[in-house]
Amino acid sequence: MLKIITAPDKILAKKTENYIFKDKDRYLPRFLKGMEASLLSADDPKGVGLAAPQVGKSVSIFMAKPSEKSKISVFINPVMLDTKSRPKKNTKGREYRKLEGCLSLPNIWGEVVRADEIKLSYFDEKGKVHVEKFDGFMATVIQHEIDHLVGILFPKRVLEQGGKLFKSRKENGKDVFDELEI
Repeated sequence: MLKIITAPDKILAKKTENYIFKDKDRYLPRFLKGMEASLLSADDPKGVGLAAPQVGKSVSIFMAKPSEKSKISVFINPVMLDTKSRPKKNTKGREYRKLEGCLSLPNIWGEVVRADEIKLSYFDEKGKVHVEKFDGFMATVIQHEIDHLVGILFPKRVLEQGGKLFKSRKENGKDVFDELEI
């Protein structure tokens, strides 16, 4: 298991380098196994994605597990090819924002607008190239993790979009979200 790095560590604000595949690479399988153990052990909140910078490595690798039943997907050197969004408004006419958290920002949550659908090019752990479309929660997770690869933490998106940030705490065994002044 690898230690999850938390803000304000400088690696979280740094753009990553592409991973270079090597013949008989022994590093990558071990590194991915460590990342997987870290992701699966995160339980407050439950981890749904983890990028290499979050475990101290400045390479373009992340993994996603958007639900309890889904298998872990590995994305190496991802490139966003296209995004699509359907306009969604809440009852006040504002864009619908989803609440995001991050393993590198414990107890911090924020309202973020993400594309509903994305098209992504990436390599898997075997070095095979894929071009795929993702939508729903998986698209959100991927966009969050790609932000990590370019040195962006989700509060920057919250500020850019005029959303709200929250700090969570436990009260009588339940999560309570207090709005932060920004």
